[in-house]
Amino acid sequence: MKSDILIDGLPAAPDDLAHQALVNYGAYTSFRVENGAARGLDLHLARLDRAAVELFGESPGEAEFRRLMAVAVAGRDACWLRLSLFSPEIGHRAPSYIGRPKVMTVASPPPPPLAASVRVTALAHCRPTPHLKHVATMDLTRARRAAREKGFDDALFIDAEDWVSEGTLWNIGFLRDDAVTWPQAPMLAGVTQALIAQGLDRMGVSQQTRPVRLDEVATFDGAFLCNSATPVCPVTAIDDVAFAGRPALLDLLEAAWASSPPQPI
Repeated sequence: MKSDILIDGLPAAPDDLAHQALVNYGAYTSFRVENGAARGLDLHLARLDRAAVELFGESPGEAEFRRLMAVAVAGRDACWLRLSLFSPEIGHRAPSYIGRPKVMTVASPPPPPLAASVRVTALAHCRPTPHLKHVATMDLTRARRAAREKGFDDALFIDAEDWVSEGTLWNIGFLRDDAVTWPQAPMLAGVTQALIAQGLDRMGVSQQTRPVRLDEVATFDGAFLCNSATPVCPVTAIDDVAFAGRPALLDLLEAAWASSPPQPI
């Protein structure tokens, strides 16, 4: 299956693609679509709508997002769909435009999960405007490269005072006994994290969101990461802190995620 790139529902023009290559101002969201539906679709669209208003002063709106998604996935049983917002009126020398952004949709083959398990290293870093899923991602790739140069799979971000926030492309949760702890810090509120939390609430599983220091991670029984491509993946080590497997609890987390049914586009 090839990737198809559309802008406002039409084949992408070279000028629009060149602008996106040269100006990394915008926001996006991405997720798996199967049979015209996606888990957490309402959360993805609400987050994209908020980002559009914050970055451009106006949003295309949910109805337009849905129309463009339907065009993008037509004829596909399953795909990975990315919606990106940009404006050709905004550039390095002309940043002041306010108005509705264009919407680029990219439908491509669904990617595999990030990994079956990961070892991560802590890295002092906070993404710019961390509450936004924005397109400025050089720092994320650089962090993953730095982690792999040290022999790890990925990087876990901490701030200058060693408070844990998020990973490069994912959120993290910690396990103690049969409870889940989500770190509280400036970060992106992940859709998959929200779906797991909603499912755990329905199941009556204890969870909390609070600040977590790096020197506290050794007191947990386990850890996991989650994102749209990887509902649950065990973190087997954070630097020199190793975690034993908790397969039953990890299965419970995946069941919590799966308890939110796909929502039709």
